Amino acid sequence: MRKIILASSSPRRADLLRQIGLPFDICVRPVDESCPPGLPPHVLVEVLAARKAAAVAETAGEGLIIGADTVVVRRKQVLGKPDDENEAVRMLQNLSGGAHAVFTGLALLDAASGRSLVRHEKTRVHFKRLAEDEIRRYVATGEPLDKAGSYGAQGRGAVFVRGIEGCYSNVVGLPLSLLAEMLKEFGRPVI
Repeated sequence: MRKIILASSSPRRADLLRQIGLPFDICVRPVDESCPPGLPPHVLVEVLAARKAAAVAETAGEGLIIGADTVVVRRKQVLGKPDDENEAVRMLQNLSGGAHAVFTGLALLDAASGRSLVRHEKTRVHFKRLAEDEIRRYVATGEPLDKAGSYGAQGRGAVFVRGIEGCYSNVVGLPLSLLAEMLKEFGRPVI
């Protein structure tokens, strides 16, 4: 049975794989995350997920490599991870009281054969209206600083979420249902 390699250092993605009982190793290689401006969000996340998987495949030799990339989109503006606390505050102010989309690109690459699948998931998230002091207290916890859109639906940021349309695990950073479909196409069913 081919081993699974997660091409991500995200503890949330690792937790999600553990949740479904999938044994895996972690290997992360640096990649160029620059892309031409104006790429649609679903294309952007697919391109970056594929790059991450391909970078690991160069040295892995074998195994099924999972690459993923997540962004938040509000009013056609792509929000990645904030550079600092001030940017996190601005992102949360932008998300306050409205709906946004979370896109995750997912790449599955067989390092030995080079066969790959690249897909994406989109989930709509509705936020409550946030008070300025609430935003600043949340940012001060440090939780939003390594997350696309500056919040974690699986952590304290869950109190901001009024509703989700679509895949919850996508909002956390790894759409498990889509991943299971892709693994099945490689002859590696999860269940």
